[in-house]
Amino acid sequence: MIRKVLFKDQTINYELQIKKVKNINLRIKPDGSVVVSASKIVPTEFIDSFVLSRANFILSAKERFSVKENNRHKYFDESELKVFILDFCNKIYPYYAQKGIVFPAVKFRKMVSRWGSCNPQKHIVTFNTNLCYAPKECIEYVVYHEFTHFLQANHSSRFYKELSKVCPKWHKFRADLKSVSIPR
Repeated sequence: MIRKVLFKDQTINYELQIKKVKNINLRIKPDGSVVVSASKIVPTEFIDSFVLSRANFILSAKERFSVKENNRHKYFDESELKVFILDFCNKIYPYYAQKGIVFPAVKFRKMVSRWGSCNPQKHIVTFNTNLCYAPKECIEYVVYHEFTHFLQANHSSRFYKELSKVCPKWHKFRADLKSVSIPR
């Protein structure tokens, strides 16, 4: 059952689900919809007042979800992403070749917690296909980052010093990647 409450000048719509629960439970889904579950013995007026008491929380959460949704933008299709990354790997490779690095095998897969990975022993770099949601300069940063692992396998100060030579704005691009929204 859909219910409405008025908070200041805004209407908050919520779906009321009657369930066998001990408490009134409130959830805000990623699409911004509000769901409240309560026992059948709780009067709807009490549930409405509960929703009103949480209005600031609800509205700020809906705003956060809205901002995330608006920031979600697909820059590439998956096949275009692969071509872009492979072209960029070829473009930057001469710098690494002069340092004795063999051109690696380039792979792609969906990853949950990384934008890319490097296995220096096997000469493999792997890129997250969700990079299609990142701007070009952020993707380029990830490629530089992974190739730099062939020179420094860890995240030591020497690694970042080497990365700064090829990607001086890496701090900015790393920060920008944190705001990239990926559909789940």
